[in-house]
Amino acid sequence: MTAAAVTAAPTPIKQRFTALRQQGRCALMPFLMAGDPDLTSTRASLLALQAHGADLVELGIPYSDPLADGPVIQAAASRALKAGTTPAGVLEMLRSLKGELTVPVVLFTYSNPLLNRGMEAFCTAAAAAGAAGLVVPDLPLEEAEKLSAIAAAAGLDLVLLVAPTTPAERLGRIHHASRGFTYLVSVTGVTGVRTNLESRVGTLVGQLKAQGDTPVAVGFGISGSEQARQVRDWGADGAIVGSALVKVMAEAHGQQADVAAAAGRFCAELRAGLDA
Repeated sequence: MTAAAVTAAPTPIKQRFTALRQQGRCALMPFLMAGDPDLTSTRASLLALQAHGADLVELGIPYSDPLADGPVIQAAASRALKAGTTPAGVLEMLRSLKGELTVPVVLFTYSNPLLNRGMEAFCTAAAAAGAAGLVVPDLPLEEAEKLSAIAAAAGLDLVLLVAPTTPAERLGRIHHASRGFTYLVSVTGVTGVRTNLESRVGTLVGQLKAQGDTPVAVGFGISGSEQARQVRDWGADGAIVGSALVKVMAEAHGQQADVAAAAGRFCAELRAGLDA
């Protein structure tokens, strides 16, 4: 089967965004770092996020040189690596959730681990484990276009990122090449909690949505319900919350509290705020 034929079929991510659009709802997509503090906690947290209103989940595979990540997620990756988390271990944990986890999972990884295993081998293994998509933030667009076909052949959507600094002509090319949704980075710089989002993000959401029907999800800097609602009101199809959730989970672990329960409570707050 060709990549084009696979891409033509509605993927789990596309199906989820289509259903949410029909309901008039904005997708809530939490991010967590696999293996922080351990894979058992990650497994429980994925189920807790699903139970408390997550529509999709972005799952980070820890990497030693996470260039796009701010201090909170860098620290989470460091803790996960110290705990012995590997890409193979993450996929095995994800595989163990088949039949329980029904929300689409988008894996966040860097190009080096992917290239070390081989693009085709990684995509095949990720799909077999139950992943629905991939985000590879440090992959140049030209390489991403090659990976997109490989990912599609395995049944995965390769989600591409655009930033406030992306030139207009490249913005359209990235948006058309992205599968599942386009990931709009709300700030110039790395991930992290911010108290305010830049108003020009709203303009970018409009520009992207005018280019076609690929959903647009906004991430990097959404710290709570207020920012999530702002993203929704700008017309975005999804709000991605990473550093704020990772921080909540780290604090729970530091207090020897239930990490998954803390993740679930924070997700429920976001969901209620996003739907208000």
